[in-house]
Amino acid sequence: MVEVVGIRFRSAGHIYYFTPGKEEYRYDQKVVVETQQSKQLGRVAIPSKHIESTDLPEELKPILSVASEKDLVVEQRNERDALEACFITKEKIKEHDLEMKLIKVEYTFDRSKMIFYFTADGRIDFRNLVKDLAVIFKTRIELRQIGVRDEAKIIGGIGPCGRQLCCSTFLGDFIPVSIKMAKDQNLSLNPTKISGLCGRLMCCLKYENDEYEAAKRELPDYGTEVKTPDGKGKVVGLNLLNRVVQVRLEGRTTALEYEHEELEVIRVKNRDKKNKREDTDG
Repeated sequence: MVEVVGIRFRSAGHIYYFTPGKEEYRYDQKVVVETQQSKQLGRVAIPSKHIESTDLPEELKPILSVASEKDLVVEQRNERDALEACFITKEKIKEHDLEMKLIKVEYTFDRSKMIFYFTADGRIDFRNLVKDLAVIFKTRIELRQIGVRDEAKIIGGIGPCGRQLCCSTFLGDFIPVSIKMAKDQNLSLNPTKISGLCGRLMCCLKYENDEYEAAKRELPDYGTEVKTPDGKGKVVGLNLLNRVVQVRLEGRTTALEYEHEELEVIRVKNRDKKNKREDTDG
């Protein structure tokens, strides 16, 4: 096991691991580290953690130092200059008539490189733009095309729930989300209701999905014939999170609610029988 410290370089960004040496670090403390490409200033996201050496990169770099007042001044200057560079670059994009949208500009801590994040529908020939930017800013230039989810993460905003976007506040990495998750949770499949500001399926569909999947495995499906304390009936509704089943009894029009432990499955509906046969054949 190797002791490491988790560092983030932006809010809700990916966590990278570095060795602490003999120093101890506290949460949210600013530190200077050396990455494979340049020196960077980051924040401590995980003060101490032990990880198997096989799960770590071959070359694990150390934390250089706690950020000094001078380092913080450099960071502020970099942020100010990056904001000014953003306006200049947008004008250059117009001059070159490029179909791309600039999202953010940032300097590395040692100003050895500038990174320009942008979105575009397809590939962009920005070679002439890079030449102009290199002449203006006199440093290495990297243009990095990102997707719409990364754009939302960088810009931020307010989601349909009224809270700040999860991706820009605490989600370090994007998690796979599928339309099946919305179906399992009996949500409306209207794209406008299950999509985030990025236009993709909302990340929060994943949060309770495991609980819904576990509940579906425990409870009888719609249309299943069951035996209840009050007689036989058919499942017409499910409250998955509370593990409650709505059953319409034979000869009655109003459905009654039962705990799933009270029910005994008599006959599974044909679709489920077919699925079970296919699973057996496979």
